[in-house]
Amino acid sequence: MEKVIVNNYGSFDTVLVKGNGATLYDSVGNKYIDFIAGIGVNCLGHNYEPLVKAVSEQVAKEIHISNYYLSDVGLEFASLLLKMTGFEGGYFGNSGAEANEAAIKLARKYGWLHGGEKRRVIYTLEQSFHGRTIATLTATGQDKFHPDCFAPYVPCFKTIKANDWDALQKAFDDTTAALFVECIQGEGGVNLLDPEWVQAAAQAARKAGALVMADEVQTGMGRTGTVLACEQLGFTPDVVTLAKGIAGGIPMGACLFRGNANKVFVAGDHQSTFAGNPLACAAGLVVLKTLSDKAFLQRVVDAGEKIKKTVAAWNLPIVKDIRGKGLMIGIEIVPKIKPFDIEVNCMKKGLCVSTAGEHTVRFLPPLVITDAEIEDGLERFKTVLLEYC
Repeated sequence: MEKVIVNNYGSFDTVLVKGNGATLYDSVGNKYIDFIAGIGVNCLGHNYEPLVKAVSEQVAKEIHISNYYLSDVGLEFASLLLKMTGFEGGYFGNSGAEANEAAIKLARKYGWLHGGEKRRVIYTLEQSFHGRTIATLTATGQDKFHPDCFAPYVPCFKTIKANDWDALQKAFDDTTAALFVECIQGEGGVNLLDPEWVQAAAQAARKAGALVMADEVQTGMGRTGTVLACEQLGFTPDVVTLAKGIAGGIPMGACLFRGNANKVFVAGDHQSTFAGNPLACAAGLVVLKTLSDKAFLQRVVDAGEKIKKTVAAWNLPIVKDIRGKGLMIGIEIVPKIKPFDIEVNCMKKGLCVSTAGEHTVRFLPPLVITDAEIEDGLERFKTVLLEYC
């Protein structure tokens, strides 16, 4: 891609041309098992028939009409999304960063309405990741994403350490507008949060008069085995952000709100030209209807357990830890081996994976992945790991 566009991604030279389920093929016919799903975007895999049909039919009707008007598919999608998540209102965008920008603006306005100029601070967690715009980079709790070349950064962001009970004793006060947490820290290394700590953090933030916001860009839309991962953590955020799998591969994001966060935005506060276009909503409707099946979500849980148990059974010395929920899995590798080297060698063996944090190989396969694809992919992964043993 860099050869014709820009050197931003460090892409492999492989040219992928088609796929089916969790299997991909390149331009010379090589087969790959997809354990990354476009970084969690292709939740229904490749060439998923209901999605292909819905998108094709919508293209023949209308792709974009702008938000000056309503679309029938947009109304249907929005209604079902709110019903399935339990939120009262929302804003559609085109990406996770856009969704998080909306949440940040909403939190700032909420703070201004409920404390004036002093209530501006938004707390995020160390090792978090919230996007690559200036505001979402600032919100990201990793120093490596804050190089001097992009400074100055947006003021009034602070971080606390996840699962640190002492940090909660002094974190929030009347300057706090919101607490913003990832339900699983994906880019930070697939780090899990202690449910009791998250619940206590939410309670402490609310006691200080702040909003509680959840970044579910990667964890939402069935990725962890429930529609939202916060369900498993036992807390109810006032704001949640979604993207990646929300429309099965069509660019889309959402910022949903309820309770004290509902009706903070008024006309003109936050807008986007492409947001919530009929094509994305048609795709999103397929995703939502698929996730409405409890058996489908249970299959996500079972598939994730199959992967974790299989890797654990190998008992390989280079695997330090295996963690995650549903089909969001991190395989932590001993520090002497670089996860990126494993990613490169997996690609050579026909397996697409990614890395996260400093020492973790990350799996985000399509939610529709079959047992046969899991077994094929894991066999390729094991072959690579054995080369380091």
